[in-house]
Amino acid sequence: MAKELSLEQREELLKALKTRFEKNMHRHQELEWNKIEEKLETNPEKLWSLNEMETTGGEPDVVKYDEKADEYIFYDCSAESPKGRRSVCYDREALEARKKHKPENSVIDMATAMGIELLTEEQYRALQELEHVDKKTSSWVQTPKDIRELGGALFCDYRFGHVFLYHNGADSYYGSRGFRGSLRL
Repeated sequence: MAKELSLEQREELLKALKTRFEKNMHRHQELEWNKIEEKLETNPEKLWSLNEMETTGGEPDVVKYDEKADEYIFYDCSAESPKGRRSVCYDREALEARKKHKPENSVIDMATAMGIELLTEEQYRALQELEHVDKKTSSWVQTPKDIRELGGALFCDYRFGHVFLYHNGADSYYGSRGFRGSLRL
């Protein structure tokens, strides 16, 4: 499958990203849209991934600039866990282990197909410092290998003025739990 957008899709996405960027300057006060747009124009595969984030409800936006790597970092900034990425278990192993009522997909498979990374707990907490998200939903986060080997997986949410980190069986899935991703450009 070609990971490139049509001219119309590109223009529509760039317009949406620019509008979101300008409405949410608290996320990236020192950054300029023109520089970000230049990088987007020369990275069609990254633009495709951002479109995947957008169409699944993630509302991607720039949250950081890594000077050392010369990369802009986008996170899913939707108020709640992206609607198009909910009701999925953690990974392929968990999906295959389910005997009944299998979800359609897994977090890791979806993120990989989209060309994005699942947020870490640290990245999730950094996002919460910019604005509080997941007040009604929760989002899977990257799970350390030792926890995953024991059948578990981690997720976070924001309740009672705090970010909470929880565990669940990696094969579990809920209509109110999805995942947030990041993309480096």
